[in-house]
Amino acid sequence: MEGLLSGRFSELFRQRSFGSFLTAGALQFAAPGTVSVILFFSVAVSYPTSERATYGALALALLGLTSTLPTLVAAFYSGALADRYDRGRLMRFVNLVALVATAGLAVDFVYRPTGHIPVPGPAGFYLADWVVLLFPGWAALVVSSTVFRPAFNTSIPRVVPRDLLGRANGLIYAVAGGTSAAGTVGVGLILTIAPAEYALAVPFLLFFITQVALLAVDVDLSVTRAATHRSLLADARQGFGYLARHRAILEITVAGLVINFMVALATVELALYVTSWLGLTQGIWYGAMVAAATVGASVGFVLIANVRFEPHAGRWMIALTAAIGGTLFALALVHSVWIALPVIFLFGVMPGMFTTVFLSTIQSTVPDEVMARVFSADEVGSYALVPIGQYAGGILTVAVGVQGTYLVAGGSILAFGGIMAVTFGALRGLTYSPVAKSKAS
Repeated sequence: MEGLLSGRFSELFRQRSFGSFLTAGALQFAAPGTVSVILFFSVAVSYPTSERATYGALALALLGLTSTLPTLVAAFYSGALADRYDRGRLMRFVNLVALVATAGLAVDFVYRPTGHIPVPGPAGFYLADWVVLLFPGWAALVVSSTVFRPAFNTSIPRVVPRDLLGRANGLIYAVAGGTSAAGTVGVGLILTIAPAEYALAVPFLLFFITQVALLAVDVDLSVTRAATHRSLLADARQGFGYLARHRAILEITVAGLVINFMVALATVELALYVTSWLGLTQGIWYGAMVAAATVGASVGFVLIANVRFEPHAGRWMIALTAAIGGTLFALALVHSVWIALPVIFLFGVMPGMFTTVFLSTIQSTVPDEVMARVFSADEVGSYALVPIGQYAGGILTVAVGVQGTYLVAGGSILAFGGIMAVTFGALRGLTYSPVAKSKAS
């Protein structure tokens, strides 16, 4: 693999256990996306064509909502757990939870209990019993990945030198995006020719390989704490205190809150966008749309890793916010999958670049002993409105249709990018050196 990479990235593989660490992180980040394709597509096509624009939209919103609420609780404590316990052991445990949850989802699809449950909403709205049973398994899987992320991201500076963080983040997430793209196309193809339980073998394999790779990481990921008498709640609150004292990072969190709300508004209905707006009812097309976005993210990770963004990190994030909105808005203006695929590819490029800039900035400026809590505090803040956004997406789609939902979401993010450029002064001035690191404050 090293021979296929430029010298700029091959230096990473000279670091102890980086190959195993990259494999574990990339596959663990990629696997939930393949599961989401299986679940969201299966739920969307479970309703007759005449009911998809109403019942299907709300069912997809509920599926997203039931996973996001427990995820917010997990995100609140995930950083405190990663700053308190051995991060390697924590990652292995929560990845094992994801393995078990994936197996449970497969069992539900195999037995697929009959019957349905009436649900408040439009007249006659219902959820099939097997759909309801997907909710706890999907929630457990997403929660496990939520706890995994701060532990992994905080461990990257233990595996590579600080001046290689931008390249390490870019490569890890690029491989994750590429794996996710291949996985989503793969499960989309399987869904076209076989039942969903066969498709779940793909994410199960990804989680399994992750577990093996984590066991092969030979780097000390234990945590040294100056004090251990605080409660887990007090530890978690310290991350929010750090955000409050550092305005630029707080402004990133506010931006994330707005962006993720609007993106959730639209993307929770992506299966409906494909099946209703584009008129494509085969699973391969939904998988292809998700894959195009994830390939775009991979390209974004690699592109930004080769740019010296550190002197203007905040301005990069502002510009990329506006670009996210513009590309999401453009999806509402196309009615052909052959145009939608390159547009959603560009939509993926922008968050990929944004994520690398954000991760490298936090890893280079926040002290190790509080870093995971800052990551989780930002995640809680950024995702606080996602549950509302996901359910609002269903309501909005019922009211104005799929195109209207994408116009509202994309246009709002684009306008917000302009507001950030004018009012987020601390973020505009955010800069750092890739070889310097601030002290705790």
